[in-house]
Amino acid sequence: MQDSFIDILKPLLPEIIIDYFQLTTYKKEGETLHLYIKEIYSIPKEYRGYKLTSNEFFEEITVQDFPIRGHHVYLHITRGRWVNSYTCKVVFKDWNLVADGTRVTQEFASFLKEINRFQTK
Repeated sequence: MQDSFIDILKPLLPEIIIDYFQLTTYKKEGETLHLYIKEIYSIPKEYRGYKLTSNEFFEEITVQDFPIRGHHVYLHITRGRWVNSYTCKVVFKDWNLVADGTRVTQEFASFLKEINRFQTK
């Protein structure tokens, strides 16, 4: 069932969402569509040589996305994080690095940058 939703969402959502996140559930309430997406839990490339311990996920954040056929769309995003065993600092994917290697619109790259800024506070 997940695959059929992804096929439908591919032309509607930025490619980075399809490639690096998975749709966990969705909810339609009247004219509003809620998409719950969770980052695929893989160690960030820039930290593959480090000893990292899983630190589960950041708290879910909600972001309003572009409307789809007159429906308000909200992305409920959960991102992964790890703890560097040597520095005891939390690390997570740097979406600026990921965006450089993908076909993401500048607008969506800015959106992801804002998420990074929001979650590091």
